[in-house]
Amino acid sequence: MLVGVCTIRIMLFEANSLKEKRHVVKSVIERVKSRFNVSIAEVGQQDKWQVAEIGFSCVTNSRRHADEIINNVVRFIEGDGRFDVTAFDMEIL
Repeated sequence: MLVGVCTIRIMLFEANSLKEKRHVVKSVIERVKSRFNVSIAEVGQQDKWQVAEIGFSCVTNSRRHADEIINNVVRFIEGDGRFDVTAFDMEIL
């Protein structure tokens, strides 16, 4: 059994409050949950209104499959035009 873990830091340019930030982040999280079979949540930078850190993980039996899932989710999140992905870190355990 392998666990793929990834954290993504995003910069929201149009968010002017924590409420607006949370609206965007929750929308992204729900879209990823419905499209991919991963566990995902906001894991950091929760008190800053222009920066968010999202973490997700997947469980599989193949390193290649875990890598593929993580890359697909990162590409999906990068394709959202409401923010920019500034960094991401992935690890397969």
